[in-house]
Amino acid sequence: MLDIKFVRENPDVVRENIRKKFQENKLPLVDEVIALDLENRAIKQEVEVLRAERNKLSKEIGGLMAKGLKEEAEQVKAKIAAEAVRVDELTEKEKEVEEKIKKIMMTIPNIIDPSVPIGKDDSENVEVQKYGEPVVPDFEIPYHTEIMENFNGVDLEGARRVAGNGFYYLMGDIARLHSAVLAYARDFMIDRGFTYCIPPFMIRSNVVTGVMSFAEMDAMMYKIEGEDLYLIGTSEHSMIGKFIDTMNKEEELPHTLTSYSPCFRKEKGAHGIEERGVYRIHQFEKQEMIVVCKPEESPMWYEKLWQNTVDLFRTMDIPVRTLECCSGDLADLKVKSVDVEAWSPRQKKYFEIGSCSNLGDAQARRLGIRVAGADGKKYFAHTLNNTVAAPPRMLIAFLENNLQADGSVLIPEVLRPYMGGLEKIEKKK
Repeated sequence: MLDIKFVRENPDVVRENIRKKFQENKLPLVDEVIALDLENRAIKQEVEVLRAERNKLSKEIGGLMAKGLKEEAEQVKAKIAAEAVRVDELTEKEKEVEEKIKKIMMTIPNIIDPSVPIGKDDSENVEVQKYGEPVVPDFEIPYHTEIMENFNGVDLEGARRVAGNGFYYLMGDIARLHSAVLAYARDFMIDRGFTYCIPPFMIRSNVVTGVMSFAEMDAMMYKIEGEDLYLIGTSEHSMIGKFIDTMNKEEELPHTLTSYSPCFRKEKGAHGIEERGVYRIHQFEKQEMIVVCKPEESPMWYEKLWQNTVDLFRTMDIPVRTLECCSGDLADLKVKSVDVEAWSPRQKKYFEIGSCSNLGDAQARRLGIRVAGADGKKYFAHTLNNTVAAPPRMLIAFLENNLQADGSVLIPEVLRPYMGGLEKIEKKK
């Protein structure tokens, strides 16, 4: 969320940013919120004048009573009472106007970084760099659920009977591999100086609206009926929420956390054939990373975060690439974002396995995450997040890139300690 003062002083910048995000329907909101802001400041000024007048008149009453001018004193009291009614009316009006301002400000997109490529949607995202050599073997790579079934490693039909479409049972070596990847990702991030965290798996509505847009919330979140609680769609939400309404000492920044959690998503809409199986599902587990830092340090942390994901996947022999998200593909809170995509030998193309985002002070402004500077000044922190690893989706990349001609799957050296020393897993069928 932008600062209303910034919008007031830079309306043309805000409008141009809206155009760059191809959200022309939001252009009228700029004039609307500026008018509401003007009205709000006028209300505050009138309230201030009335309160000053009331204080002045209150002091007069004692003097009038001392002189025996009771009737005049009663007239002053009546005037004070009338002004008190007016103050109450204005205070109520002020709340209404501020609520309207907040609602609009939460829909006006954040100012994107100048380096972000301009484009309408994800088809115009820009490849930045490839890491590792993509390989297409001389044998056929089956669909990922077929690979898993060869190890008796997945049961989608049983899950459908229990929970419906979009759920799964992982079994045996595949389930063990899933847990091994998460454990390795946890230790990988701890070794890079991040504090390990297991966060709440539910969050309140004020945290939800603080970390994401209304549109994202509607498309993603499951609400707990009868309670002010939502199942998390990603642990970055509860980890950023950890700092809600806090004043952080500048010398204690940055806060760098890595978390494990299950994630729950509605995943509305129809999806293509490549998104069946365990690619796009309602429940999965993830290792995440977040940073709360000083504004001048967020570009540096942004580069570090996505590099962590690239490095992790390369240690597991998975070729990846980074893809800069264009303006039209950026969520409204984001300043800049890059997707990390893994190579799929079966599809002969890359697919998304993680996303890194710098949100500037947008989340911090919504959530009240402030910093007390050494010079006594207070300001909003910057927040960033990035996926470390999100199986079972990343298992698709792992299985395809480590599959052998005989149907076995090699276990990279870094994962073997988490797999009981196994060097490969063998077909059961």
